[in-house]
Amino acid sequence: MTLHLKGWRKSTYSGAQGGCVEVGHCADIVGIRDTKNRDGGTLIVDRAVFGALLSLVKADSLR
Repeated sequence: MTLHLKGWRKSTYSGAQGGCVEVGHCADIVGIRDTKNRDGGTLIVDRAVFGALLSLVKADSLR
């Protein structure tokens, strides 16, 4: 199965050192990848999981 994710955008929290991630979407899924290695793989999650992950990151709850 080939996914055609669209709307790739870089995190606004990415620093100037190049440690960036970007996300793209397609229907009910979200793709997350490293901007330094876009061909290195994409983590695919559904929108609900991505929303929960984003909430944890924003709350700094992943330590």
